[in-house]
Amino acid sequence: MTASSEIPRIDLDQPRWDQTTFLGRLKHFANLTDMRTVLSSDAKLNEAKDLVTKYRLGAAPPGTTEEQLWYAKKLYDSAFHPDSGELQNMIGRMSFQVPGGMLITGFMMQFYRTIPAVVFWQWINQSFNALVNYTNRNAASAITTKQIGTAYVTATTAAVAVSVGLNSLTSKAPQLMRRWVPFAAVAAGNFANIPLMRQRELMNGIVVTDGNGNELGKSKKAATKGIFQVFVSRVSMAAPGMLFCPIIMQRLERYTWMQRIQFLHGPIQVMLVGCFLVFMVPTACALFPQRASLSVEKLEHDLRTSIQERYGDKVKTVYFNKGL
Repeated sequence: MTASSEIPRIDLDQPRWDQTTFLGRLKHFANLTDMRTVLSSDAKLNEAKDLVTKYRLGAAPPGTTEEQLWYAKKLYDSAFHPDSGELQNMIGRMSFQVPGGMLITGFMMQFYRTIPAVVFWQWINQSFNALVNYTNRNAASAITTKQIGTAYVTATTAAVAVSVGLNSLTSKAPQLMRRWVPFAAVAAGNFANIPLMRQRELMNGIVVTDGNGNELGKSKKAATKGIFQVFVSRVSMAAPGMLFCPIIMQRLERYTWMQRIQFLHGPIQVMLVGCFLVFMVPTACALFPQRASLSVEKLEHDLRTSIQERYGDKVKTVYFNKGL
């Protein structure tokens, strides 16, 4: 007896939860960004991929349960690119956003007073961001080493310039204002990093399909929409921790016991940021559907005309992977 006869057939090509609702996307991304999956070995991840592949072919091992299938799909989605199917590097996976983000952000907010510290931690942060952006790019849009280098240098320069500039402007401002400078730098870095890392999509367009997955062409407008949504998600992901942690730390530092353990202020901020990111990573990712859509009427004239000539009024909306 095969697994397909033991349990109702599951469509593993579709998310477990309804992606048309925010709650469904939140559950999906909480599952996808679960940082515990980072600890899974390559062998375990490949086993999960093998089970998912076999099930899709109707050849899953006898006795395979529904929970085993969904867990295998969870590991598969957490580590393999949705377009190419390639195993992603560990640091660039969305499941590494919480541990990686809490460590970098915590120390970035702790060491904001001196220029060398600002430059170092902004460089570390933009290096991390560039790797995440590259890892989760739309695989159908190749990007050259030169373009990657340009995006990385530009984003790092923007983040450092904003951070150093605002530090100078706020040198006589209340301390809380200075503590918020790293957030402004992070937003500026993302504003430069994400579009530049995915510049080929902006120049050549992103592949759009109909509701059945049939390729219709490439659209620059779809690329612009997808990249803007990713930018909003990334900034939203960082905002609560980077805005509220300084307030919490400033109040805690009034206490004598806190002043005695200054060497623990960095680790404390790391843990505080981690508490925010555990909730904000899936929440920010869930703000927009992963399978983004755009009305045919809003596409470029040539592509819109091509679709209407081939399909008439049958195709009213196109779909594309917005990336993460």
